[in-house]
Amino acid sequence: MRFLPLVLAVVAAPALAADPVNIRPDLPSVTVDTPNGPAVISREQDPAAKLDGDWALVARACPPFCVQPMQPAEGVRTIGELELLDMLADPDAVVFDSRTPDWFAGGSIPGAVNMPYTSMADRLDEVGCELDFDGFICEDVPEIALFCNGPWCGQSPTAIRRIIEAGFPAEKISYYRGGMQVWRMLGLSVTDPE
Repeated sequence: MRFLPLVLAVVAAPALAADPVNIRPDLPSVTVDTPNGPAVISREQDPAAKLDGDWALVARACPPFCVQPMQPAEGVRTIGELELLDMLADPDAVVFDSRTPDWFAGGSIPGAVNMPYTSMADRLDEVGCELDFDGFICEDVPEIALFCNGPWCGQSPTAIRRIIEAGFPAEKISYYRGGMQVWRMLGLSVTDPE
């Protein structure tokens, strides 16, 4: 009977993939700097892991949950997860979670900064732009990326169009269209809910 607890522990433990679940064949994880210290982004190793909650919903009313265009504005580059990871690791780039604070508090991409789509066009001074009478002058600004909840979420496309109208150069903007839905679907690390 003394072996029963060990057998139960082994049976209760989640099964790990026979081979590591890397981001790329040569990349098991990426470490990014955050205000709370370094954060490691990797993929879920449990082959039985599944999405649940809002991330698993596929039939949502349009509007407001309409499929977004691949390119939200002329000159903006649409990127995938690998390019976003490169930007997260680049100390000169800024990745914005353009969702509202309640969504951000529920978990985000490690290293992303929350700047809600509703106020981003008014806060470009926080990204190096200078306030002008007609909006902002954005000459020496970093590369930025925006994301929201996924291909059906209009928050980032709305923010992108608004910040371009306010003076931010489109060629400095990347759009991670997959957003939190695809990020989670790929089993990539998410910050702990607050």
